[in-house]
Amino acid sequence: MDQEDRIALFLDYENLALGVRDHHGGRAFDLRPIADALAERGRVVVRRAYADWSYFDEDRRMLTRSHVELIEIPQRMGASRKNAADIKMAVDAVELAFERGYISTFVIGTGDSDFTPLVHKLRELNKRVIGVGVENSTSALLPPACDEFLFYDRLEGVEVPPAAGRRGRAARPAATGAPPPAERPAERPAEPAVEAAPAAEEPARDVDTLSVLVAQTVAGMQGSSGGEVTASSLKRTLLRKDPTFSESDYGFRTFGELLRHLAGHNVIELAAGPAKGDPEVSLPERGDREVAFALLRSVVVDLAGEGGAAALSGLKDQLRRARPDFSEKKLGYRSFLQFCKAAATSGAVELRWSAEAEDYLLTPQTA
Repeated sequence: MDQEDRIALFLDYENLALGVRDHHGGRAFDLRPIADALAERGRVVVRRAYADWSYFDEDRRMLTRSHVELIEIPQRMGASRKNAADIKMAVDAVELAFERGYISTFVIGTGDSDFTPLVHKLRELNKRVIGVGVENSTSALLPPACDEFLFYDRLEGVEVPPAAGRRGRAARPAATGAPPPAERPAERPAEPAVEAAPAAEEPARDVDTLSVLVAQTVAGMQGSSGGEVTASSLKRTLLRKDPTFSESDYGFRTFGELLRHLAGHNVIELAAGPAKGDPEVSLPERGDREVAFALLRSVVVDLAGEGGAAALSGLKDQLRRARPDFSEKKLGYRSFLQFCKAAATSGAVELRWSAEAEDYLLTPQTA
C-alpha cells in the first residue's frame, strides 16, 4: 500500500453536471466512470464536490452513495455565488496539499480555465494533478496545465450520443435532479471563443500519427539523457507532451499492447528492462532506416547522376514520389534536414552547404 498514490478528488460539480447535460443529450452526470479511472491510478482518500445542492437533489443521493463529501454553497447573489464555490474549492485544495503530505495526486474535476492557477500552485507544491472535464465544455487552457487530463466523454462506461446530438445548445430535457431552465443556477460568462477546441480541428488519431509521436519522443529522450528509455518513462513523457494522451484513443487496451504493435511494425524495438513489465524501448538501429538511406541515395543519383549534386529543396517530394509512405518523422527525425545529415553520417550521401545555391547540396557517396 505504501507504493500506491494517494488521491484527493475535488469536483466543480455544477460545471461537470451542466456540461454533461448540455453536450450529452440531457443525460445525468455519472461519477462511476471517473471513480473507475482513478481506481486504476491509486487510492482515493478524499472525495469532495462543491455546488448548491438544492438544484441537484438526485445527484446528491448518487454522490452520497459513492462516499463523496458534499460542500454546500447556497445560491445568494448569482454569479458571485459561483465564484464563491470556486474560491472555496481552491482554498480547500491548497490547504489539503499543505496539511496532508501523503496525498500525492490531486484530481480537479472541471472544464473551467479559472482553475488553471490552482493547478499551477499544486504542481509547484510537487503534487501530480489530473484534470477531468467534459470535452466540449472544457477550456483549451486547462488540459496543458495538468500532468494528465481525462475527458469524461472518453472514459470507459460513458455513453456519448451521436456528434449531431452534441452540437449547439438547443433546449433539451433537464437531467434528473438538475434545475429546470428557468431555475438554472447563474453561470459565469462563456469562455472566450478562442479557447474553444472545435471538434473539426481535433487531430486524426490514427496509428501513423502515433508512430510519429512515439518515434520522435524516443529519439528525443535518447538524445537528451543518453540512457535507456523504459516504457513507464516513455508514457510519462508522452503525457507531459499531451496530457490528454491515451492509448485507448488509438484502439489499444494497454500501453504495453500499443508498444508491442509498434514493435511489430519496426517503429521501435523492445528489450528486457530494469523491472518486470517495464521493457526498454529503443529505435531500430537498422531496418527501415537503412532502407530509407538507400532510397535517398538512389533518388540523388537519379536527379544528379554520379558526379552531380541535388539540392535539398524539393528532394523530399522526390522521395515521396518513389515511396509515398516515406516519413522521416516515423524514423525519429524532427526534420528532413536532420534525416539527410544522418544519411551523410552513415555514408549514404555527402552533404554540404552551397553559398552560391543558398541551399544544401547532396551528392552520392563514392565507394
